[in-house]
Amino acid sequence: MIKYLTKRVLYGTLVMLGVIVVVFFLFQGFGDPSRLIMGQRADAATRENIRKELYLDQPKWKQFFLYLNDVSPLAIHSRESIEQKKLHGLFIGGETTFAIKVPYLRRSYQTKKDVWELLMEALPGTIILAVAAMFIAIVLGIPLGVLAALKKNTWMDTSAIFTSVLGISAPSFFMGIVIAYLFGFVLSNYTGLQMTGSWFDIDEISGKRYWSLQNLVLPALTLGIRPLAIITQLTRSSMLDVLNQDYVRTAYAKGLPARKVVWKHALRNALNPVITAITGWFAELLAGAFFVEYIFGWKGIGKVTVDALEKLDFPVVMGSVLISSFFFIAIGVLADLLYGIVDPRVRIG
Repeated sequence: MIKYLTKRVLYGTLVMLGVIVVVFFLFQGFGDPSRLIMGQRADAATRENIRKELYLDQPKWKQFFLYLNDVSPLAIHSRESIEQKKLHGLFIGGETTFAIKVPYLRRSYQTKKDVWELLMEALPGTIILAVAAMFIAIVLGIPLGVLAALKKNTWMDTSAIFTSVLGISAPSFFMGIVIAYLFGFVLSNYTGLQMTGSWFDIDEISGKRYWSLQNLVLPALTLGIRPLAIITQLTRSSMLDVLNQDYVRTAYAKGLPARKVVWKHALRNALNPVITAITGWFAELLAGAFFVEYIFGWKGIGKVTVDALEKLDFPVVMGSVLISSFFFIAIGVLADLLYGIVDPRVRIG
């Protein structure tokens, strides 16, 4: 187990390094970010100060290694740099220190706030939305897939296949607009739902935040449609294969109740491809809810990133890509671990 986890961590580190290279040269390797901060009419002295702060006065290769040093949790910093960037973590040494720190994702061009703080403020909204969407997909998708497999070639099976194909084919941004308009505007008097809103509202008198999960219904439903359709199809296909296995027929022959055979024996062995879909889609929901969050005004990383793209606020976009990549890698490791738990035939060596 330890050997496997170490191997996966090293692999994930290499993937993250590749992402950092692509992100840096895509957003900062070309052009002059100082012009985006101060505009075309900034005086030369101010622009030169900004270039120095962002290391733009250094060769490109050096700019990259300085950026890598900033975003890495293990790095070397001077005391002056630690105070200037307000880094958080454990620092060992004198003037030049070895740091175990929170990654420094630079500062926003527009708000001048730390990018890490901006994204961490938005992250709870994205996690809440992704978990709710995945919950809808799992709770509905697996039973529908099992039912379609058990009722093969009946109207239930045909209906499940037809609706799942529609769900896969419909883009999230299109379904978001339709659902927002239909349930949040046309039928709002009956549903009590709004077209836009985040996971919290602010009290007009006290100014304090309070939970407003009513706004979660429409974006979670929109985001959950495609994984729901895919989980339904995968569960149906996998269950059809498993139900034809000898051990299932033996269980029926021994007189075990059909419910126990289906849900305890057959489904457990049919869940591997479903787990792959669930974990993969959960990572994608965390990273790819951009348009859904934007359509519904849901305050999450997706909306923050789209707003940053509109304003050419590249540090925020770069930080968002790095955090999304980390989630893909971490959830991939989790998926491999779950295989061994769900299916006894799978063991991590």
